[in-house]
Amino acid sequence: MTLLHAPAPAPAAPDAAGPRRRPRPDQLALAALLTGTTALYTVALSRSGWGNSFYAGAAQAGASSWSAWFFGASDAPGSVTVDKPPAALWVMGLSVRLLGLSSWSVLLPQALMGVLAVAVLAATVRRVLGPWAGVLAGTLLAVTPVATLMFRYDNPDALLTLLCVLAAWAVGRALEDGRTRWLLLAGAFVGLAFLTKSLQAFLVLPGLAGAYLVAGPPRLRRRLGQLVAAGAALVVAAGWWVLAVALVPRADRPWVGSTTDDSPLSLAFGYNGLGRLDGDETAGGGGLHQSSSSIWRLLGSGGDEAGWYLPLAVAALVAGLLLTARAARTDRVRGALLLWGGWLVVTAGVLSVMKGIEHSYYAVQLAPAAAALVAVGSTQLWRAGTAGRRVLAAGLVAATAWAGAVALTHGHHPGAALVLGGVLLVLVVGALLALRRGARTAFAAAAVLAVVLGPLLWSVGTASAVHQSSNVFATPPPLTAGGWHGGRPDGPGVTQAAVQLLRAGAAGYTWAAATTGHHGAAVQLAAGVPVMDIGGFSGQDPTLTLQGFEADVAAHRIHYYVAGTGGGPDASRILQWVKAHGTPVPAGDTDLYDLSPLAGAG
Repeated sequence: MTLLHAPAPAPAAPDAAGPRRRPRPDQLALAALLTGTTALYTVALSRSGWGNSFYAGAAQAGASSWSAWFFGASDAPGSVTVDKPPAALWVMGLSVRLLGLSSWSVLLPQALMGVLAVAVLAATVRRVLGPWAGVLAGTLLAVTPVATLMFRYDNPDALLTLLCVLAAWAVGRALEDGRTRWLLLAGAFVGLAFLTKSLQAFLVLPGLAGAYLVAGPPRLRRRLGQLVAAGAALVVAAGWWVLAVALVPRADRPWVGSTTDDSPLSLAFGYNGLGRLDGDETAGGGGLHQSSSSIWRLLGSGGDEAGWYLPLAVAALVAGLLLTARAARTDRVRGALLLWGGWLVVTAGVLSVMKGIEHSYYAVQLAPAAAALVAVGSTQLWRAGTAGRRVLAAGLVAATAWAGAVALTHGHHPGAALVLGGVLLVLVVGALLALRRGARTAFAAAAVLAVVLGPLLWSVGTASAVHQSSNVFATPPPLTAGGWHGGRPDGPGVTQAAVQLLRAGAAGYTWAAATTGHHGAAVQLAAGVPVMDIGGFSGQDPTLTLQGFEADVAAHRIHYYVAGTGGGPDASRILQWVKAHGTPVPAGDTDLYDLSPLAGAG
């Protein structure tokens, strides 16, 4: 037998524990990203207290009453719901049930949603252009200041963002194999997002549906049928709760807050929908409206929220579409560009022209799309192989870093000099790029640093600040000798003397107290007893008439009244009646009235 045909030597016996594989650099980078994101979103999380006390109070109510939890009521007895559908409150209510009522139990779910959103976005982009593109996309999302704000805060936007990213992941899987189940899953995710923040969830639909319609693997007729099925899944996932509310008699459930007709559809399409777009709903808000209704508000007064790399995202989208112009219809890179580009363009367009209630933190819905587009487009340019395209990439990065430096300088942030230095570094390395091939790795590292440094500094400042109102911003406050300070909570506080009276007098009453509007949440959280929010969030809803209030007082259901401010006609009449018939109780700066002497009257 010749050596050529000799049997192969027996393999060495493997180690009892099995071979050990060292993690790849991209795996280490992803682990570092998720660890850093967790730290950014959770360290000193409780510094903001209850955050948005209106939703924290509803989570407290849901933890003590399954009925309040299901409907999203602001109080355990269920007088009125909050001004949003209840999906986000379901998560917070379960967290409070499990961990007890605290700032951590209220805010931690949002932080975990943020880490999961970063991981899912990284996984989604990774399937298209590899692990490093995924890490870049996750990094850009993680350090977007408005994302840091919302993932450390108890607004519904954290769950909305996560569900929309999950829907994009599912559509991305459908673009790979054309299976209907992925589209059904995407429709279900968007439906749940609708139960989180109403019509705002639908801003991503054109991008998701358009990408599959153009780039889905099956033939056109099948693609259309699949999208119809996905729409049906969306309707089921979004509509079951709406139907349940409609079927439950009014006497057995809370009033649907922020509506005049007690209808969840009015809440979705009116107060939380078209009313904000056309200007019919104008109370409150702030931030983006400091600029006129145009795309420039996202780069002007709203630029420090999510506008840090919007120009780079748009440039990456255009460049990516040009590079894939001759690719096959089902090209996955172009499908990803259409998905994230449709998401970005539609969302930016709506945020730019809406005339009703809006807040700057709505821009968090731009963050995943912008991050994905920058990652996909820049990776394409990087792999294009020509010096001209790499120099173009260097110029785009430099422009983005310069915009970040301008934003930081405008905000008087001490990190502005670092960003300016990063710009110069990118320019120098970009110049070297055309001369030396070995400079590419250095350029890539410098480019990523220059792009993320400004948003990261802003995010760290945001995480260091206190945020306690319904209108919060990702703009770091000034650093003073006493530390970081944030905005004031909504509504007046409640004195400790009033808290003690409410606690002592709660037994035997359905509500320990009543008050006007969302001020009741702060009172309820402080005292730990049910408080009725007359008129819902703004105090304007016709949730309770004066006659109904008198009946509740006579029936021994309301003990105290905490005088607040504002409110609609019904709330105003109730306040006047309380002042005329209630017994003032000394409670420091809190105007407290005892209604118990009126029990049984009339």
